[in-house]
Amino acid sequence: MTVVIGSAAPLSGAQAAFGTDNTDGVRMAIDDLNKRDIQIGGHRVVWRLDAQDDKADPSRAVQVARRFVAEHVNGVIGHLNSSCTAAAAPIYASAGIPEITPSASDPKIAQHGYRSFYRIIANDYAIGAGLALYAQKGLKAKTAAIVDDGTDYGSSIAQAFARVAKSLGIQILDQESVNPTATKFEEIVDKIGRLEPDVVFYGGMAPQASTLLQQMRRQGSKARFLGGDGICTPEFAKLAGTAANSNVICAEGGVPMARMPSGSAWKDRFDAQFGASTFQLYAPYAYDATMLLAQAMIETGSVSPQIYRHAIRHIGYDGVTKSNIQFNSDGELVDPAITISSFPGGHKTALSR
Repeated sequence: MTVVIGSAAPLSGAQAAFGTDNTDGVRMAIDDLNKRDIQIGGHRVVWRLDAQDDKADPSRAVQVARRFVAEHVNGVIGHLNSSCTAAAAPIYASAGIPEITPSASDPKIAQHGYRSFYRIIANDYAIGAGLALYAQKGLKAKTAAIVDDGTDYGSSIAQAFARVAKSLGIQILDQESVNPTATKFEEIVDKIGRLEPDVVFYGGMAPQASTLLQQMRRQGSKARFLGGDGICTPEFAKLAGTAANSNVICAEGGVPMARMPSGSAWKDRFDAQFGASTFQLYAPYAYDATMLLAQAMIETGSVSPQIYRHAIRHIGYDGVTKSNIQFNSDGELVDPAITISSFPGGHKTALSR
């Protein structure tokens, strides 16, 4: 009996490094499952990965979701981006196919009441709020400028930061949205230079964030640069170069690899299989998401999404990233953690949990 797990993420374009990272996490889990000679309902299971490139494009994500439904995949890990996840989620919900996103953090997705949707990482409310608290308490920031890329993810995390920052007494001097493919930010950089905010918060992904940061530094801005999990990756440090080495703060859902229950041993295996340079951020969450789907099938004795999906919410799975993984009624992770990091010498280093 073959069980197919669909994986949806950008495997080409500017975000390919993150999509490959996600997919490698699923692939590693599939490989591990196939080594265990698992039987479900009296049948030996062969696990297979169906990895699709959604190109970080919501319209493409819809096509991928419809393909997965037509091919009767047993479960889905993805999508990486919030906008893609939001576009695909109703399709999976209508088909009754469980999806667990290891990365899409827009809280609004969980508020639609999809009984098939789960998120195995902290959402934007937690990450944006954590960064606002750190800006006020850790950095003593009094003023901020906010830029987002206009995507579901970017605007969501920017709004979360703005809301909490304002409540803490931080004055928002400017708030801008840019096209997610823009590469020139002269007008925004000039405005930041005139306003001289203590911090600049960016809501979006590493490729654009690194470009904005470099242009700010060339114009002489010394403002601390803050961002969520979209910039909390080795790819950001690589793209930003020396601009990332100081005055950059990011936050991500979860805890540092060394503090995860099985993080260090898992990372050694990941590096041996895929190479240390390929790891970004979400692979262990994608791994746990895959294993959680498999555990639900094993516990219910069924690979049918209509049957095993009811066991996912309260399964209490002990994973690489977290012990006793459970979800609330909206599909949100119970008791999520976040980690604040910086990039001294170009290496992401945890500051606090």
